Amino acid sequence: MDQFTINLLFVGASFALYIGIAIWARAGSTSEFYAAGRGVHPVTNGMATAADWMSAASFISMAGLIAFTGYDNSTYLMGWTGGYVLLALLLAPYLRKFGKFTVSEFIGDRFYSPTARLVAVICLIVASTTYVIGQMTGVGVAFGRFLEISNTSGLLIGACVVFAYAVFGGMKGVTYTQVAQYCVLILAYTIPAAFISLQLTGNPVPALGLFGDHVASGEPLLMKLDAIVAELGFNEYTTHHSDTINMVLFTLSLMIGTAGLPHVIMRFFTVPRVADARWSAGWALVFIALLYLTAPAVGAMARLNITDMFWPNGTDAEAVSVEQINSDPRYDWMATWQKTGLLGWEDKNGDGKIQYYNDKAESMQAKAAEKGWEGNELTNFNRDILVLANPEIANLPSWVIGLVAAGGLAAALSTAAGLLLAISSAVSHDLIKGRFAPDISEKGELMSARVAMAIAIVVATYLGLNPPGFAAQTVALAFGLAAASIFPALMMGIFSKKVNNTGAVAGMLAGLVTTLIYIFLHKGWFFVAGTNSFTDADPLLGTIQSTSFGAVGAAINFAVAYVVTGMTKPLPEDIIELVESVRVPRGAGAAAADH
Repeated sequence: MDQFTINLLFVGASFALYIGIAIWARAGSTSEFYAAGRGVHPVTNGMATAADWMSAASFISMAGLIAFTGYDNSTYLMGWTGGYVLLALLLAPYLRKFGKFTVSEFIGDRFYSPTARLVAVICLIVASTTYVIGQMTGVGVAFGRFLEISNTSGLLIGACVVFAYAVFGGMKGVTYTQVAQYCVLILAYTIPAAFISLQLTGNPVPALGLFGDHVASGEPLLMKLDAIVAELGFNEYTTHHSDTINMVLFTLSLMIGTAGLPHVIMRFFTVPRVADARWSAGWALVFIALLYLTAPAVGAMARLNITDMFWPNGTDAEAVSVEQINSDPRYDWMATWQKTGLLGWEDKNGDGKIQYYNDKAESMQAKAAEKGWEGNELTNFNRDILVLANPEIANLPSWVIGLVAAGGLAAALSTAAGLLLAISSAVSHDLIKGRFAPDISEKGELMSARVAMAIAIVVATYLGLNPPGFAAQTVALAFGLAAASIFPALMMGIFSKKVNNTGAVAGMLAGLVTTLIYIFLHKGWFFVAGTNSFTDADPLLGTIQSTSFGAVGAAINFAVAYVVTGMTKPLPEDIIELVESVRVPRGAGAAAADH
């Protein structure tokens, strides 16, 4: 059976499972559509939360970014994991106790203002839409390779699948679909990693193999990798080279952005009790750790394998020949990925070899001139393909490649569904019912939610065709927007008995607008290529890149909120009592019963 047929079987079986679950768990009420009827078990919710949170950025893109940069891009791991701890400890239990359906509803009630709720909806939609672009990018990459079609066609197919199970199933259908997707993606991530770790280090546990010895050379794997990349003019893999201030701000932006992500927070509204929200968070962290402890090993081992492929006899010998690439079955993966447009090479000097090195490094200039090299001939290696191509690079069995295909799509689709649900809930529940048509029937609200999700899928698909960066980089922008707008409002809403409605609205707008402008100045206005005034290589403010500005935006949000609050009316007594009731162990009124 050929690889294409195997891929079809794995992907087709997983899609049939997702759609079947959606039909079985079809939402019949607004409570089921928004919060799965508040009857999800903590372990089930933890697994669904892990799938919701571990997106295409985590599965497809993160290891690729770590592989080609090394230690400096471990900020993705530190920021996302640390942010989830913040979410679990500081936000999830209190928001569940408040007992509403959406983040915007909490902000509107806590800050006693329809305007605050409206601004929260805007912030949510902007952050979620930016985030979903990254997911749709991942869908296109995965489909493009494994179904051997264009990225555009793959993205359109993925959008149809999300439409089929998210629009009809709502939160109830999405929850149980995400449980299945977690099982698929974690197996698809860890099984190839275990195979590759066993090949390179003799240890089947990737996290331990990363710090073990390389089987062939006998030296520590990371030491061998450091030496090889340094010989090719790249930075040492395990050493810090980037700007420290930007690195700290980027990590902080990811952390507080994680804690402000509406589609993850919504998951904690689905459990019966506040205690279950705490347990859900704990279980989710366990399920997330299985992938995040494996990702650094995947990145390092893949980088070593790729380098060995291009320099099969060592960096002091000849590079791989074009003839070998075309005739050796071990290099078949290059031809198949080249068809997607995400991998490319060119024999620039006509010597029949493909030299892969850092042609911008001063240390390589003399060597390149001596040997007649005319630049790096691996002209394109899209970071988003590394995890998906990893089993092929390591020459693993065909069924493992098929499993990875299903896993990559599961990761992208699970988060895309959660984001689209957050957007549709904000539109139908917070805008239509909360502001424009408060007397709308439950049936009408349910229909408006499904229509809003369908429109959101169309918009997300269109934007996914021209993303502003790799999947993980696009997601980082969304985290920055959530960090600058939603997280401060939630923190002040729960822990401050001073911030009033005017302060909260002013803070959210200030954080959102400044961060959005900073991103547009660097990535192009509304992400239109060529309209940017700066780049992340040469940013506007010192060394602060657009992906790191969320932490600065959050500081602006907090500062403006407290300054404006000090200039306006104090908080009403009933709101002070509401804050206290949410913070105490028991009793939060009728809205949050059975704790």
